[in-house]
Amino acid sequence: MTQTRAAIPLDFELATARLTLRRLLTSDAERVSEITSNWNVARMLRLAPYPQSVAEARSWLASHEVEWVAGDSHRFAVLEGGRLIGCADLALILRGANEIGYWFDEAVWGRGYASEAAAAVRDFGLMTLGLDHLESGHAFDNPASGRVLMGLGFRKVGETTVWSRPRRAEVVQIKYRLDP
Repeated sequence: MTQTRAAIPLDFELATARLTLRRLLTSDAERVSEITSNWNVARMLRLAPYPQSVAEARSWLASHEVEWVAGDSHRFAVLEGGRLIGCADLALILRGANEIGYWFDEAVWGRGYASEAAAAVRDFGLMTLGLDHLESGHAFDNPASGRVLMGLGFRKVGETTVWSRPRRAEVVQIKYRLDP
């Protein structure tokens, strides 16, 4: 049975101690392209082109408003002091996957921003949207992401092989699930 949820306004924001999370906008394309064109960031993503042009980022961002309004995906720009430093999202909701993902500018790695932003998105999914579970995954060679997920209460549930567009190869993805 499909649960009916209240629409989340386009100007909805989440706030943490250090961060503001707002909907990603097409006007973020230049900064998104800058961050995701760094190989160390891109190689951990599954579907992003590498290197990502501003036009490709703009095209990807243009689909977000429709997904947001439909309730299928909520992709948040993560801002520190007004500057976009990454993305944290909840996607594939209408298909029941409820996937949390995140990526950050390499310049801010190691500062706890992924944990802080992902915790806000986790709580949004569970408390605001009322989802019954969350899923996530990371490339086998990204143990830092696994530590973030485990710290948020996710448990490892297996491995799968997925296509990595930036790497142009199949990679092992470690899968996680959170059942509150």
